[in-house]
Amino acid sequence: MLPPFGEPSTNETFIHYTLPVLTGARRKTRMTTYQKNNGVAGSTQEVMKVQYTAKTHTSGGRRGGVSRSDDGRLDVKFSAPIIPGTGTNPEQLFAAGWSACFISAMGVVANNMKAKLPAEIAVDAEIDLCNSGDVYFLRARFNVSLPGLSAKSPRP
Repeated sequence: MLPPFGEPSTNETFIHYTLPVLTGARRKTRMTTYQKNNGVAGSTQEVMKVQYTAKTHTSGGRRGGVSRSDDGRLDVKFSAPIIPGTGTNPEQLFAAGWSACFISAMGVVANNMKAKLPAEIAVDAEIDLCNSGDVYFLRARFNVSLPGLSAKSPRP
């Protein structure tokens, strides 16, 4: 059943509050039903090409679980945040991976703009595990350091 006209659905409310995090924006945005249904498929005429697929096998969950990649380059033990333990937690892995990808993406954009990123570029990522009632979600903040980049430089 659709919500009354003018009232957002649960999905629209979710997008309304989380899309700014995903796009790095600081303002709240709302997608129309058309945008939600056609946002990816209608956004480009190019065929999407998968560049890489990461594969892992995880068992045991966040409290004492383990995860291994199919190529053997990742082999981690999990422990829950705040609770003493010897492993990492999934939010830390997400922060590390997303921030590394973000730096690479800025490099691609900088190259396209014929700009150069400083060698000391760094991202401090913060990933929050949140809940609202019985719904759990992640929230992210990136603090990007671009030392030596002047205000007149093209910015990615």
